[in-house]
Amino acid sequence: MPRANAGTARVRHHTRRLLTAVAGIAAVTLVAAGCGGSSGDSSSSGGPAKITVGVIPIVDVAPIYLGVQKGFFTTEGLDVTLQTAQGGAAIVPAVVSGQYQFGFSNTTSLLLAHSQGLPLKVVSTGVASTGTDGKDFGAVIVKPDSPIKTAKDLAGKRVAVNTLKNINTTTVSNVVRKAGGDPSTITYVELPFPDIAAAVAKGDVDAGQVVEPFLTIATGQGDRQVASNYAGTDPDLTIGMYFTSQQYAAQNAKTVTGFTAAMKKSLDYASAHPDEARAVLSGYTKLDPAVQKAMVLPRWPGAVDRDSVQLLGDLATRDGLITKPLNLGTLLP
Repeated sequence: MPRANAGTARVRHHTRRLLTAVAGIAAVTLVAAGCGGSSGDSSSSGGPAKITVGVIPIVDVAPIYLGVQKGFFTTEGLDVTLQTAQGGAAIVPAVVSGQYQFGFSNTTSLLLAHSQGLPLKVVSTGVASTGTDGKDFGAVIVKPDSPIKTAKDLAGKRVAVNTLKNINTTTVSNVVRKAGGDPSTITYVELPFPDIAAAVAKGDVDAGQVVEPFLTIATGQGDRQVASNYAGTDPDLTIGMYFTSQQYAAQNAKTVTGFTAAMKKSLDYASAHPDEARAVLSGYTKLDPAVQKAMVLPRWPGAVDRDSVQLLGDLATRDGLITKPLNLGTLLP
């Protein structure tokens, strides 16, 4: 089976320990506030502003790698270092503490952190669903001879996801509910993305939610898609976003404006040049060339779809992940 590199194999596209890490992150927030963070705009010295961006080595972040290559950030006066991390559970506290100036995380993880009072500010959209059922970059798979034919059939089954109580559980539950099934009867099993197809094949679980490149690998081995949980939730679903801390945004307005502008150029360029977006993956992942060529790319829109973010917040609230009212005005641009 084609394999992603070790870093990709450890990826948690949707963060693993975010809820349990909240108390620790909150403590980091107090320390960062006490230290005062950055003093003034980091680009005010006349030279380029040096920034570190926490990213996850997955297809979602291809545009920022392209943008660095194309000089979009240099044009905005930014000297960018891309730092790979396992997921938002590591990136969020690093941004809050000032270790990273910016970071990438899935939308639900950012909503969970925001609901717990963490001072985050989204500065750019990151990645979105293709909006096409059966042709999205994330889906629920079953083995070829499975009796599961539709999303409704997932009710009462064991479904593997890479992280419990996050974007994949809420969106899978949503499409099952929309299809007339009872998602409360689903048993979710947490497994790393690279292990899910094998667990489905062995019968350890009945189905599994996977994203690219693991989706192409799985279907290449004969597995069937039974639900597009992202596209089926909202065709314009904003799945991931780039963010900073509210303190950094307040003290470094010029740098944040430049980062947002450079990301817009990067997202637009990746959307207009999908072959280059595929090619840049070779720089930070190791994929089988056939998989890299065949995999479905996500959409990289130029703006956050606020309605879809609100929907993800509503789903997280319905499933009990969020217990406080959300104020998206303080989180979103």
